[in-house]
Amino acid sequence: MTGQDDRWAELTGGQAGEEYARRFARLAESGHDVHGEATFCAALLTPGARVLDAGCGTGRIAIRLAELGHHCTGVDVDSSMLAVARREAPTQKWLLGDLARLDALGLEPGFDLALAAGNVIPLLAPGTEPAVVRQLAAALRPGGLLVTGMGLDPAHLPLSEAPLTLSEFDDWCARAGLVLRQRYATWSGDPYEPGCGYAVSVHSLPAA
Repeated sequence: MTGQDDRWAELTGGQAGEEYARRFARLAESGHDVHGEATFCAALLTPGARVLDAGCGTGRIAIRLAELGHHCTGVDVDSSMLAVARREAPTQKWLLGDLARLDALGLEPGFDLALAAGNVIPLLAPGTEPAVVRQLAAALRPGGLLVTGMGLDPAHLPLSEAPLTLSEFDDWCARAGLVLRQRYATWSGDPYEPGCGYAVSVHSLPAA
């Protein structure tokens, strides 16, 4: 995500890593599929793809994609979340950084897929969203994909109201040179219909 003025930091104080990890451990133990996002992304990728997990949190998705044979880099501004990721997968690449200044991290561009799951976009610092989308688009290779998942109403967000609309998000993507390819209501691929409270979107950077 972005810096300490983001909505996530306001909600958690930047100390949510261990509790976040325990939450998903409990879900897995109770039989829930906690790999829906990774499964969705893996279906879009060729073997050995480069993946940027933007706002990677505790690394749950990037770790699973690495297990499936992909090369994943995780970036997050929350050091407590990255501490868990580094403990769980010490050989993977985890970077502490602001998504609005992704270019300052020295990443080699040309990612096949950039992922912003877990309400990353709605929880960014207000006003930084277009810059983050531009940074993510710039990290992609021609033909690369930006995959996002976000709540659109309070029932699907840890907020009292949604801070953005899909139309606004699509406009930021278009201005960054991205084209909407697919949109779903869930990570399982359920059809999206206007009024859905959650959207999984696949945008692409057109090939040169």
